[in-house]
Amino acid sequence: MSDVLDQLRRHPDLEAPNLFAVDATDRLVLDEAADALADAADGTVVVIGDRYGALTLGAVARHGVTGVRTHQDRLTGERALHANAERLGIGGFTSHELTPDLVAGARLVLLQLPRSLDALDEIAALVADHADPAVVVVAGGRVKHMTTAMNDVLGRHLAVVEARLARQKSRVVVASSPRPAQDRPARRWPERAEHPDLGLVVCAHGGAFAGTGVDIGTRALLAHLDAVGQTTGAAVDLGCGTGVLAVALARLRPKVAVTATDESAAAVASAAATVDANDVADRVRVTRAVGTEGIPDASVDLVLLNPPFHVGATVHPGVARTLFADAARVLRPGGELWAVWNSHLRYRPTLEQVVGPTRQLGRDPKFTVTVSTRR
Repeated sequence: MSDVLDQLRRHPDLEAPNLFAVDATDRLVLDEAADALADAADGTVVVIGDRYGALTLGAVARHGVTGVRTHQDRLTGERALHANAERLGIGGFTSHELTPDLVAGARLVLLQLPRSLDALDEIAALVADHADPAVVVVAGGRVKHMTTAMNDVLGRHLAVVEARLARQKSRVVVASSPRPAQDRPARRWPERAEHPDLGLVVCAHGGAFAGTGVDIGTRALLAHLDAVGQTTGAAVDLGCGTGVLAVALARLRPKVAVTATDESAAAVASAAATVDANDVADRVRVTRAVGTEGIPDASVDLVLLNPPFHVGATVHPGVARTLFADAARVLRPGGELWAVWNSHLRYRPTLEQVVGPTRQLGRDPKFTVTVSTRR
């Protein structure tokens, strides 16, 4: 197994000396689940949150497990898993959405704990609702990112929750015995919330950034959106999250065709629900994609962007720069990138270089809003 894990790559995700395809949590989860994996029948093992394939391919290569079902929120992680599998000649798994089919009849679930308690709640509820009553969940994370609240969330849905000893700054929690439906919260996903101040409804699955709220960066860009000059043509909400910017633009400029794109499965499902809830499905198309892939060069008049600046827990400037380049590729000459970003990151010189002349619309100690015109 160690040979397999040592050969894994992050590609096509960002690769750098401080970014790794495998961590101590992957190894610990596989070790803690070793006995269960050795006895697992075909089609009874599920992997959720595998970053680049370590849990899925480790389980298959070490124990000969077949019929593994796996779900990864990030599309780059999913592609990395399949690329690693092809390069190493490993099969025996299939990728799935976070739906009942993923966990139906599962006896063993290997889980990389998400940071979001809401994401964990949605996963735990799905397992309790649809897995085999004898299911065991082996969930791991970095100790510094784990809280007792995670145990509480698991405990809402699974009656037995046991924390194991830490190793190399990682820890595993083992959960089992799904609670009867009547003994569990009636929470349903996606959730929805009305925002009267913005005149819209936001829908969100557990793994969506900001949930049913509207983050302050998005609010900073929304404050300037009525100044958009584009009234027809095509626009992209790049890294759309729950789809707030796409919906707001579609309402302000009803003759603009908007594409909302994100690589997060939770974001795309949330954005689709938000679009439907606000009755703009005729004007907004939601798609899961990395950046602006699938959109032709120089075909778009406007791009809206609230870029992330982390890769997992690591701050990395390459994320935003890549998105700026994606925007530049699809913008027509004279098209505009409207972006909001953390003021301390000072992205304006990068925007000038990658996209074109950039002017500032607003700035405070936290956020800067800019418009960059494609050369």
